[in-house]
Amino acid sequence: MGNSALKAHLETAQKTGVFQLTGKGLTEFPEDLQKLTSNLRTIDLSSNKIELLPPLIGKFSFLKSLVLNNNKLTALPEELCKLKKLETLHLNGNHLRQLPAAFGQLSALKTLSLSGNQLRTVPTQLCGLRHLDVVDLSKNQIQNVPDTVGELQAIELNLNQNQISQISVQISHCPRLKVLRLEENCLELSMLPQSILSDSQISLLAVEGNLFEIKKLRELEGYDKYMERFTATKKKFA
Repeated sequence: MGNSALKAHLETAQKTGVFQLTGKGLTEFPEDLQKLTSNLRTIDLSSNKIELLPPLIGKFSFLKSLVLNNNKLTALPEELCKLKKLETLHLNGNHLRQLPAAFGQLSALKTLSLSGNQLRTVPTQLCGLRHLDVVDLSKNQIQNVPDTVGELQAIELNLNQNQISQISVQISHCPRLKVLRLEENCLELSMLPQSILSDSQISLLAVEGNLFEIKKLRELEGYDKYMERFTATKKKFA
């Protein structure tokens, strides 16, 4: 991609606050973007070949949305955690194994998508994020859901297509969790905490494609209570 094309994109971004450059084979984050640190609200560099996010990402203090789906990122810089206004972060289809230690400082974050990466566990940093609504951790290599998950503030947690065989009973204590997706994992019925059914806020539990028949779920104690929440929620959205 030529300089003139990039220049045109930068000029548009200066006016609109949106810089979008997808599927152009970029191998690095465009350095020229640092001229727009106070303008940009949205950066979308999806479907490129970016391997590193430079530390200068921390300077985009007004950024609300950062989309880097389908790149080649293996790690994220700590500087990313300075983005106090960031509400949406999409990093699907990269090679991430973990999140920066200070990730919990992204205090405005509402939507986080990390589908199709190489995470082995539910990152504990997520529990510090008070405004989180949706977390997508599907298609990773997560094997168990740890006790810390009880502090997660998310409304929806997607763990489909992982390798989960164990879930902490603490998941029933998530204060806002309404939707829990666990499809296509390695769960035995005995490993599914019954308190999810009997004693949680969860009103949609998706568990198809595990190591038990769905009809067996209906025989568990607490299933009636779960169905009451499920039906009440459905009526609300009907």
